[in-house]
This record gives sequence, C-alpha cells and structure tokens, in this order.
Amino acid sequence: MKKIAPFLFAGLAILGLVLILTGCEDGGNDSALNPQTGSGGSMARFAITGNTLYIVTKQSLEVYDIENGANPVKAVKKDMGVGIETIFPYRDNLYIGAMDGMYIFNNTDPRNPVLESKFQHIQSCDPVVVQGKYAYVTLRSGVTCRVQNSVSSLDVVDVSDPAAPKMVHTQRMTSPYGLGVSGNRLFVCEGSVGLTVLDITDPTKPVFKETMGDLPAYDIIVRNKHMIVTGGKGLFQYKHDNADNIEFLSKIPVL
Repeated sequence: MKKIAPFLFAGLAILGLVLILTGCEDGGNDSALNPQTGSGGSMARFAITGNTLYIVTKQSLEVYDIENGANPVKAVKKDMGVGIETIFPYRDNLYIGAMDGMYIFNNTDPRNPVLESKFQHIQSCDPVVVQGKYAYVTLRSGVTCRVQNSVSSLDVVDVSDPAAPKMVHTQRMTSPYGLGVSGNRLFVCEGSVGLTVLDITDPTKPVFKETMGDLPAYDIIVRNKHMIVTGGKGLFQYKHDNADNIEFLSKIPVL
C-alpha cells in the first residue's frame, strides 16, 4: 500500500484536475446554490464550486477566489485543528472528513463558509459522499488514525438538518476506502478486496449486491452512468446501469 499511495493520489489529483477543467456537467445533477464544477473522488483534498476553490490541509480549510484563474486570491482560512482529510461539496454545504468526525460547513457565502455542525465518532479515516438528505461515511481499521479499533464500517448519517446530523445506520465492511453514490447504488472501494456495490433503494439501509474482486479499488468518481475507479493497477473507466451491468470502457495503467 505504501508503494501504491504516491501513484494513487497523483492519479486522483490529475483526474480531478481534468474533470474540473473540462467542467463536464449533466442534466441529472441536484440543483445547488453553489454548483460544483467537475467532480472529484471522495478522498479528494480540493474542490471547486463556481469561481471558488477549496483546499483542505491537515489543519485547515483554505478558500480561494479564482474568478481570475491566472491570479487566485485567498479569501479566508479556517483553522480546524488536526487530522483534516477530505472535502465533498454538495448543494450549499461542504462536508469535510476528518480523523475525529465529519464537519459540515454552510456554503451559502462561497467566500466565507461557516461551520454549522460536527458529527463526532471514534477516530478514523473518513471519506464522505452525500446524496439527498443522507451522507455515507467509511471508517477503516488498521490505519494510523484508528489504531485502537479493529472494526471497519459504513455509516449512514441523516444530514437533512445540517445543524444536527445523526447516524441512522452502521454496518461492517471489510476494508473500506473511498466511495461514490449514484441513484440507488452506492459503490465502496475496498482496496485489494475489490469494488463493492450496494443497493440504497432504502437510503438508510444499504444492501450488499456484489464485490468486483478482480478490481483493486481505492477511490471512485461516479457521474450518471459512468464511473472512474482508481486502484493499484491504474485508472479504470466503466459504464453501469440500473440492472447492475458494469461494462469496462478504458484503462490508464499505473506502472
């Protein structure tokens, strides 16, 4: 895993930049006060909405005005302690995964996000994605941010009231990393175990469908019927449908 990590995150960064620059939007997106430009994986450390760039470091959230792309201007820096890991914008909120929980920032004013709440739990590595009024968070055991807990899980958090998020479901997973959501399907990357597909027709109770064991997966970007998966063997593009048919489209190998 240590050997894979540099390639993994470099690939994610490049992929995120490509999608951001192309601005690939579709008609199936939820309406948003601050629509996201492009898509990043659940383990991304940066995101763009409109003309604003958000970057999370290990200790802070940094906000940049990029209306003039050649001259980004830092708008504000929000100190958040330690262990900040991921960022996921959805509608008019920013969902930030950290070692000690999930932070929800109100993003109505894109240049000055305001902390609305914090959902706390046992320390863990926390990628997060959101759809509708539910957030899906993976917690993985056996890592430095969770050395005293041996249980890996997928948590479902009701964020219909961003000021008072509450967990409505948790279930064990094998080795969860990043995740993605589209319609009634939730995709969880489980490292060398593969890519797990869950049915979320009932969004509060994910139901296991299958694990694609031939695809080591660490993060995923889902756009309508397409998904891009990053893993130990490179970047893979697939097409999927509501009947759980998954069709391989292309691969960028990582040597």
